Amino acid sequence: MNFDYILLIIVFSHLRRALQSKILLPQIDKYLSIGFWFSVVLLITGILLGSSKDITAWIAHAMLFTVIYFCLTQKEFISVKSFIYSILPFVAVNFLKDFTELINSSFHQEWNNYFDTAILFSIIWFFAMFFVNRKQRKDMEKERLKAIELEKEFLQSEILKEKLEIQVAERTAEILGQKEELQKTLDELKTTQAQLIQSEKMASLGELTAGIAHEIQNPLNFVNNFSEVSSELLDEMNEEIVKGDFDEVKNIANDIKKNLEKINFHGKRADSIVKGMLQHSRIGNTVKEPTNINKLADEYLRLAYHGLRAKDKSFNADLVTDFDENLPKINVLTQEIGRVLLNLFTNAFYATHQMQKKLGEGYKPIVSVKTELKEKGIEITVKDNGIGIPGTIKDKIMQPFFTTKPSGEGTGLGLSLSYDIVVKGHGGTIAIDSRENDYTVFTVLLPIE
Repeated sequence: MNFDYILLIIVFSHLRRALQSKILLPQIDKYLSIGFWFSVVLLITGILLGSSKDITAWIAHAMLFTVIYFCLTQKEFISVKSFIYSILPFVAVNFLKDFTELINSSFHQEWNNYFDTAILFSIIWFFAMFFVNRKQRKDMEKERLKAIELEKEFLQSEILKEKLEIQVAERTAEILGQKEELQKTLDELKTTQAQLIQSEKMASLGELTAGIAHEIQNPLNFVNNFSEVSSELLDEMNEEIVKGDFDEVKNIANDIKKNLEKINFHGKRADSIVKGMLQHSRIGNTVKEPTNINKLADEYLRLAYHGLRAKDKSFNADLVTDFDENLPKINVLTQEIGRVLLNLFTNAFYATHQMQKKLGEGYKPIVSVKTELKEKGIEITVKDNGIGIPGTIKDKIMQPFFTTKPSGEGTGLGLSLSYDIVVKGHGGTIAIDSRENDYTVFTVLLPIE
């Protein structure tokens, strides 16, 4: 009996099952039913005739090749191609065997064992492909269930979207309120500064107020910057919600939360500056505390760099750090020393920024900071490759209100206050080494008490 009869029945049965699972088009069902029952008739006829070489065997071959051809060429049968590939070797070998037997029986008898071996391997191939295909179907089922789960999550996200929009609107209103309050505070401080400077009696307080106004601009810049970034993140969040990528939505929400925490931090920092101005009478009215100079220097280096980038996003510089890991903690006024470092770093980045405008793209700004334990204390060295300081004014830059910056860009109090904090407040020293259009180096020595 020719095995093609049985294989035909298996093929049509498989295709009909595929139809029932709605993989194929419904109108093909009647042709598959006809083919199935015709295959059964061929099988019965082959059994009754008792021969595998009669006309029914070749009809079975023709039907098999026809079905295989349509399954491999028509897009409606794309889902059963893997099954067709699994039976293809068996069909081909069985056809060759019958064909050689038809045209040359002696050659067929001589090679019959080889044909039987090839048929055995084709059967092994069929079962191997069967198990592989079954695994693939299981994987596809998992993907289908996963897609259903994602659809459920999408429906739930609509509710989450509404809640997030309400929270974002509230936080945005809060951010804008803080921004307006900080701007109003800054304007008031500048007005107060102008009044205090004109009064000899309040001259020292005028210097302090100017320094505070100079410093409060930094948290205000950060509030503005993070407000803009948060607004952009909200647009991205809406896009990701539409896409259904809720993992990314959660990540963006976390980023917005971090931005709000930073805005809150800098808002409180500005608030503490204002309160400090009102309560401040002289440097040294706070308690010194053990401070990690390496950590403090690194923090304010990044702070100054991102402060300038908040104003000019096209600016980029190499930040080089060389921290002595053996530095002990030193008792200092942490906030005051942080102000000194911030002033030095801000000036360094300003100098490199101006140099970049002067030389163009061929110039690479570099700002470095180095800490080292010396016999007399801890030495902090801040170096830049910016515009430098002319020798004629090097002795004046520590004087109050003296500045080389254009009008409106500097108060002339940053280095003056830094000098008072280091020398008068901590008993240290500040040294300057500079060459115009080449470099500037500030060396701060803080004694270890």
